[in-house]
This record gives sequence, C-alpha cells and structure tokens, in this order.
Amino acid sequence: ADGREDLIELHSASSDARGKGFNRHEVLFHLLDHKPPRDPETAHFHVFRSVYEPMEQELAHRACDVSRKAVLSLPVFGKYHIIALVELCDQRVDLFRMILQEHPEAVIDITGGTDDVLFAAGLACSEEKIPVVTYSRTRNSFYSIQHAPDAHGVPCGITFSVEDCFLMAGGSMRKGRVDNSILSRYMDDIDPFFRVFLKYRTRWDRIVTYIQRVSAAREDGSYSLSVRGDYNVKGEHGARLDAPEDALRDLEKLRMISALEIETGESVSFCFRDPQVRAWLRDVGSVLELYIYKACLDCGVFQDVRLSVIVDWQGRAPGPDNVSNELDVMATCGVKPIFISCKTCDVKTEALNELAILRDRFGGERARAAIVTAEKGGGNMLHRAMELGIDVIDLNDLQERDTVLKCLKGYAGKN
Repeated sequence: ADGREDLIELHSASSDARGKGFNRHEVLFHLLDHKPPRDPETAHFHVFRSVYEPMEQELAHRACDVSRKAVLSLPVFGKYHIIALVELCDQRVDLFRMILQEHPEAVIDITGGTDDVLFAAGLACSEEKIPVVTYSRTRNSFYSIQHAPDAHGVPCGITFSVEDCFLMAGGSMRKGRVDNSILSRYMDDIDPFFRVFLKYRTRWDRIVTYIQRVSAAREDGSYSLSVRGDYNVKGEHGARLDAPEDALRDLEKLRMISALEIETGESVSFCFRDPQVRAWLRDVGSVLELYIYKACLDCGVFQDVRLSVIVDWQGRAPGPDNVSNELDVMATCGVKPIFISCKTCDVKTEALNELAILRDRFGGERARAAIVTAEKGGGNMLHRAMELGIDVIDLNDLQERDTVLKCLKGYAGKN
C-alpha cells in the first residue's frame, strides 16, 4: 500500500505433473522491494487464493470486483494458468486522477510500464474521454488507442538523456570515476592511446601493473605526478616485472607522460601529464572504455553519451543499503538507451547477466545492450550473449574502426 513497484515471487505451489486433481490451492507470494530482505524469518508475506482453470476460458472475467483488483496470470503446467488476485494500490489510480485534473490537456502514452500501473491508467482513462496513445518502436511513431486522432502516425521527436532513463525507472544517476565535463580536452588522445593498447594488448595488464607499482600513492592518499621507481618491481603472484621500455616510450610520444628517463636494470622516472591521465594509465580497462565512448560520439547519431555512469537503484542519496552498479558507457538515441560494458579480458557469464539486468530494469523492451571485449569471443560466451539478447563487439571488430562505428549505429537503428 505504499505505492512502490513491488516484485512478486512465487514461493510454493503443489500439483502433479499436469496440474490434474487440483482446482484450488493456497499459493504464497512474497513482496520484495527489488532485493531480498536481510532476515527472511521476519519478512512480510501475503497469502492469496489462486484458481487453476483451463487456459481457453476468459480468465480475466472470473476476477471479482475488477475495478479494484488486477489479474496476474502465470503459465503453469502446460495449458493451466494460475490466477492471483492482487490488490491494486489506490494511490496509483488517485495519482492519475490528480494529474489529469491538473492537466486536462494531457495525453497518456501506454507504451511499456508494469501491468499494475497500466491497469491503473486504464481505470483512470475509462472515467473520462482521455486521449491515449502507444508508441511503435519500429516506425518511431505514435498511434491512437482512443480519442487521439491527431497523434496517429505522428513521428516521435522526443529524446531522452542518459539520466532521464534512470529517473523514469525510479533510479538516479551519480558521478562515476570520470568527470564527463572534461573529456572534450582528451578527444585527440583517445584513438592514438587505443592504438598503443592494441599494440601491447597481450602485455597490457603487466604494463599497467608496472605503472601502478612505481606511482603508488602515499599513506595519506596524496601522490605526485613525478615518478621515480626501480627498473624491476614486484608483479602479481610473486612475479617480477621489468620496466616496459617500448610501451613507455610510445606513451611519451603521445605526451601522456613526459621527461622519461630509463636506466636499464636500475631505475625509471617520468611525469604524468595530469591527474586524469595518471588515473587512466593506472587502470587496465580505461583505454577501452574511452575508445568506445569516443566511437559513440563519432557516430553522430546519439543525443547523449556518458562514460562511467553509476546508477542507484533506489533513486536516493548514497547510503549503506543502496544498490548501485557502474556502467562503462551508456548512450541514448531518441527514446532508445544503449547499455555498453567493456572488458579487456574474457567475458564471464556474470558480466553478461549483470548487463542484461541493468538493460531490462532501466531500459525496458526498447533498450539495447552490448558487451565489448578485447579478446576473441568464445563460443560459450557468444551463445549466452545471444540467449540474453546482448550484442557483442570483440577483438576482430575492434581492429577495424569502421566496423565498430557500424555496430554502434546499428544499435541505434541508424544503419
């Protein structure tokens, strides 16, 4: 009754393999606010009576008092359905009434949305002659459902920002690892930086590890842009790393570092251009994220492109109980969001699952998701990505800039 968008989870039901022999059964539903309770023993449960009936019947008409209840239909045991009569929150219908009273010229777009909210909108619209439209993603046009003949076939000129997508889904956007307002200063550096990465791709993690070791921050968190360290340093898992002389010289040519001096076998010294470049050279994945960010801009089809976006699921100020995720790159084309995750290593199933969840939760059916990997896509990964509806850009694609741009434009529907 608090107006939140609840998740409904089926906990238990019993029947034989075909559902025969039962026409009534108690079913336990657990209402969750997007995440499991800390203490399942004290979680709040509601029990509803459910009815098994043949699928061919008009099940919705069996719901009593349809003006106050919604029908949740779940496929169970072949041709049998389970119907749960779920109380519809009065506040949602009242909110629609209030908006329509304050804005009598309003038009309701019923594209997408959860079943209970759409049901509430339908109840509110049935009381008055409210114009109702829906949006065709394939034609990018609106179509009249009722009382909106002037909107029929009208192209959609609405554009969303990345932040709009999160706000409309009940979340919020927070600043990530990169201040996007300064990125324009580095546009000329990104493509050459990425070419250096491709040149040393198989050694890149060790190159970054070496730079991390010789440029560590002080105990109080402060650091200097001037670096001096040993030629040979401790690497991962007890290994030893020599200074990557050729890579450091290439980075100096790009002016990402300067005053490079190498005494082979003894020491290395150089100076980072600025704090932002220092952060990128100390992070394995930043170069790929920067490249995809710039490629999205170069496509010229996206209204908004963001690098390193943190989305807060609860849509409130940061707190200890908040659920948040970082998205490497996100772009919008019209009303379509594109969620992009970048990996310099092999893509794990967990990364694909996380990306699919973010897309579905904050983008809906119109959204696209892509995983970008600096490795050749393996069969298992490609199969799982296909199952989840996630596009893949792999090493073969990254080696041809035009291929990357073509893929990104395709996600926006602009090929």
